[in-house]
Amino acid sequence: MVMPFHDGLIVHTQSHDYPIVITEQSATEQSATEHSSMAKQIMPYISGLQVLIVTNDTVAPLYLKALEDELAGQFVVKVCVLPDGEQYKNQASIDQIYDALMTEHFNRDVTLIALGGGVIGDMTGFAAASFMRGVNFIQIPTTLLSQVDSSVGGKTGINHPQGKNMIGAFWQPQMVLADMSTLKTLPARELSAGVAEIIKYALIMDEAFLTWLEANLPAMMALDLAVLGEAVKRCCQYKADVVAQDERESGVRALLNFGHTFGHVIETHEGYGNWLHGEAVAAGMVQAAELSQKIGWLTDDEVVRIKRVLELANLPITPPAIGVDTALNLMGHDKKVKHGQIRLILLKSIGDAVMTNEFDSQLLHEVLSKHSA
Repeated sequence: MVMPFHDGLIVHTQSHDYPIVITEQSATEQSATEHSSMAKQIMPYISGLQVLIVTNDTVAPLYLKALEDELAGQFVVKVCVLPDGEQYKNQASIDQIYDALMTEHFNRDVTLIALGGGVIGDMTGFAAASFMRGVNFIQIPTTLLSQVDSSVGGKTGINHPQGKNMIGAFWQPQMVLADMSTLKTLPARELSAGVAEIIKYALIMDEAFLTWLEANLPAMMALDLAVLGEAVKRCCQYKADVVAQDERESGVRALLNFGHTFGHVIETHEGYGNWLHGEAVAAGMVQAAELSQKIGWLTDDEVVRIKRVLELANLPITPPAIGVDTALNLMGHDKKVKHGQIRLILLKSIGDAVMTNEFDSQLLHEVLSKHSA
């Protein structure tokens, strides 16, 4: 039987409130029952009779058929299967979604369902935000990273060759269904990438959560779904609280980008998909921690602790070699740049993050030059 892992997780936004449903599947259930439960959970949130499921060629063989078959009993269901990978998070893929919608003569009553990881979720959300100026969509995140972060909060979009996530919109889903059983099919590298975002929440918001992670990471890496479910629940609650305060990222929500300015440099420079997002964020968090240390905020021991917990999750703590000028140029495209000044998320201590441009640029140069080409 599929049971709700945690009830009562609600995201409050300007347009509407929506639930985050976290479920765990009993190991004794058959796969057909397991995946049909996705349909039962999301049906109340489908508006109209038209449904387009957007997924990729990795996730589709695992979960698509049962979801599609059960929904087809009540809805007109079509499918758009995209290639898998960050390198396909672009306008060409968005056009494929538009083409599927237009070919089927779908209208404003359509509901788009994002079945996949963060790339699928971001693109489906952006297509939903822009098709006929906005239609309904539902998130079914199937990776740990998307369950704890990207599926919640309505940030949607695509990459540009000069910068990650530079084209997009804020568009909130009707609900988020995080089925923990999908993590059983997640490659180890993708699992680690998701853990990076979990560690991020602890570093910026809750030192006690970091202590919990240090004790529970071995179980998480061994796919203990109860422990993973607790981590997902905590992270979703943190993010829901932040989104309620700052839906459009004008203030406190920017703190969720700790490590991301450095990490996006890595992803853009190395080519989208060569470093997974979580891997780049992990190395980026170390760079942000090192800058925080140079400023005089973090202690040596705290930086060592951050590196140790990342290594425990099999994450990289050293960025690739990138020239300082190249890195600074890429940082100049970051969405947090204001009046030409780079603003970074740094740590005053573990659990206490700030966004600031008040740092000596020479210290940033020192951090970047440590691993420069």
